[in-house]
Amino acid sequence: MQKRLVLDQQQIAITLKRICYQLIENHDDFDNTVILGLQPRGTILMEKIVKLLEEISGDKVPFGALDATFHRDDFRRRDFPLKANETKIDFLVEGKKVILIDDVLYKGRSVRAAMDAMIAFGRPQKVELLVLVDRKLTRDYPIMPDYCGIRVNTLDSQYVVVEWAGKGQEQDAIWITEKVKN
Repeated sequence: MQKRLVLDQQQIAITLKRICYQLIENHDDFDNTVILGLQPRGTILMEKIVKLLEEISGDKVPFGALDATFHRDDFRRRDFPLKANETKIDFLVEGKKVILIDDVLYKGRSVRAAMDAMIAFGRPQKVELLVLVDRKLTRDYPIMPDYCGIRVNTLDSQYVVVEWAGKGQEQDAIWITEKVKN
């Protein structure tokens, strides 16, 4: 299988800091802003972003984990049932600015489903999207990130793989790989 490195550990660290400074510019002290990581992979990125934000700004940042499994448009169309993850949100989003976080933006289906799932916690004032990787030429829905680590051109025959140190990998890295053909 062919693999091409997109960002290494040092580049990812720089990218995450840049994104955090952009968030601080736009959200002042996070009094009226909450962060929701999309389960499962968006929560890993969310934890890193929240930790950095709190280190840089000194402000406490409210965050939670959102599962959108039952809101997906392909939930009942699969050959095998999707396994739901836990939603952990101990606050209302009513009237808040919400930053949705996911690792890779591909077709836009997960983000659309997350917005449906989020409404159960109130009507937000504003919703923004933060992704580490934007696969910019593959969208099925008109969804664009407000904050993006890197934009890549990929084919449908490729995957974007985000690896995190401590989550089964030695180092943080982002790869583009070819899908295995059957």
